Parts: sequence; C-alpha cells; structure tokens
Amino acid sequence: MKAVQITGWCARFIREQVQPGDICIDATMGNGNDTLLLSSLCGKDGHVFAFDIQEAALINTRKRLMEADAPQNYTLLLESHTNIEHYVDPGTVSCITFNLGYLPGGDHTKATHADTSIAALSKSLDLLQKGGLISLCIYSGGDSGFEERNAVLAWLKELNPHKYLVIRSDYYNRPNNPPIPVLIIRQ
Repeated sequence: MKAVQITGWCARFIREQVQPGDICIDATMGNGNDTLLLSSLCGKDGHVFAFDIQEAALINTRKRLMEADAPQNYTLLLESHTNIEHYVDPGTVSCITFNLGYLPGGDHTKATHADTSIAALSKSLDLLQKGGLISLCIYSGGDSGFEERNAVLAWLKELNPHKYLVIRSDYYNRPNNPPIPVLIIRQ
C-alpha cells in the first residue's frame, strides 16, 4: 500500500458516499480539488455548492473545473461557509467537505477560525441526510496555530453519539503536527 495523504484518505470515503444525483457541499473551496471530486461523483443530475471567502479560490476552482471538463453542476460562491444553510434544505445533502487552515499557495493570514468553522459545522449537521457524511481535514501548527484544532476536536467530542458517528484518525508517527482526518456520519 502506498502512503496516503489526508486528502486521499478522505477521498476514499467520499467516493463511497456520493452517488449520481446527490447534493454536495465543498465548505472550503480552496483550489477546487474537493469541488471537482464532488462534481464528478454526483454527475449531471446532482449539484455541488462550493464556498470560499477568497476570490483567488473562486478563480482557481473555476479554472480547475473548466480544464477538467467537469459537469456544469456546481455553484461557486464567494461567501463564508457560515451561510451554507441559505442554499440547501435541511436533510438533503449527501456529503460536505471541510479543509481547515489556509488556502494552499494563498495568503496565510486568511485562514479558517474556530468560531466560524464550528458555526459552519453545526449548520452542516442539519443539512445532512440520514447516512450523510462530513469529511473534515484539520490542519494545525505553523501559521494556523492550534486554537482552531483544539476547539473543533472539543466540539466533535460533544456531538450526540445517538445521532452522529465521529471517526478520527491520526498520522501517528509523523512529526510537525500532521493533519487530522475526521469523518462525521449522520445516523
């Protein structure tokens, strides 16, 4: 087995989850990797809503989708993920992706923060359909520090175990604060 990066680890579960016709959300658009994956999986009858507050993310994602000849099944929003509940109905979303930290190759001073990330994650729970999945990649250390990581992990630990299954994994023997992949499944 080859080494698996956090995004590849999460993508394995996303591929199992998303079906043609599904509604999906990329809550942190970044450079469009998850948006492209979700778009290709949900197909022409599905839809992806992708959020980011940086115009560079929107530009990079649009370019990535066009170069990959992705289905025209997406809405790219230059908006905070804290507003996701305005775009989809509760109980209708198959998969939501989050990559916490900053835009790779972008301005490191513009990063996600605990208060807005937890607000968006909280709203995401209501949007998930039964059996729906949140894929969460938590990056910490360096520029982004540990406040957001610690707050999100504490929030996850308190989720109702009768409603949500939270699976946390670790790159246990990796130095320098490796990212933490988490899956949240609505039961």
